[in-house]
Amino acid sequence: MIDATDEFALLPDEAAEFGITVAALPHAERVRFDASDGTTLSALRWGADDPQVVFLHGGGLNAHTWDATILALGAPALAIDLPGHGHSSWNDAGDYRPETNAVSVAEAVWELAPNAEAVVGQSLGGVTAIAVADLRPDLVRRLVLVDISPGLQIGDAAPVRDFLDGATAFDSPDEIVERAQAFGIGHSREAVERGVWHNTRQREDGKWVFRHHLTSLPAGAPFPLEFSALWAPLEALGHPVLLVHGARGFLRPEVVAELPARVRQASTVAVDAGHNVQEDAPVELAAAINVFMAA
Repeated sequence: MIDATDEFALLPDEAAEFGITVAALPHAERVRFDASDGTTLSALRWGADDPQVVFLHGGGLNAHTWDATILALGAPALAIDLPGHGHSSWNDAGDYRPETNAVSVAEAVWELAPNAEAVVGQSLGGVTAIAVADLRPDLVRRLVLVDISPGLQIGDAAPVRDFLDGATAFDSPDEIVERAQAFGIGHSREAVERGVWHNTRQREDGKWVFRHHLTSLPAGAPFPLEFSALWAPLEALGHPVLLVHGARGFLRPEVVAELPARVRQASTVAVDAGHNVQEDAPVELAAAINVFMAA
């Protein structure tokens, strides 16, 4: 029986699935930050020392998507629930564009992880990281983009849009698991079940709903799927950039090749994974991050 009050109760199962061996699970705790724009951000702080790496998840996910990657990385880290996701507050206008997210996220990084050596962002978290770097380049000393680029083609992200455009309330968590698997989401059924456990809640009427806002956005809310405006700040960053892309992810070969062609300090690494590289291949992702940080 899983202890529903312990959000870290599934860590041993996740470590075992990916063959991650640690002498003892690191200390992890949930922390809160109130930003000046009224956003309340929730985050997971891993380890007793100052975070060396900041993690920003993709749209429709939450900070727990990085659990296995952080375990494999073996470094103190901070994983933030983006606005409108996980345990962070929702934006009344449903505005979760990277530039909007970056305002509160940059403040949280400055307060909770000012000396981090790298910021890692997947999908929406990756473009949010670019926007953070535009606001506060001193906070993004190294940038890791996970299966995302400003050159992403809108049509290539259709699986996420289609999944989020479906039903918004479910009779059971199993119904959500089956829908996710039908869209090819998840390394295994067990992995999807863990993700659903972290990413849903039960309403008073007994229905199960997602913890994020993306399936219930107000009319007229901007849904960010075009990021070409972020090329300019990325090209101007001047710090090392690594793109880790899934071989079965959203980025076409020409989109992958465009990034180092436009950003002289950028390099790329391919991993056998889908779009959610951190969930499909967390050990390989952690290895790529470690090599990048040591360079």
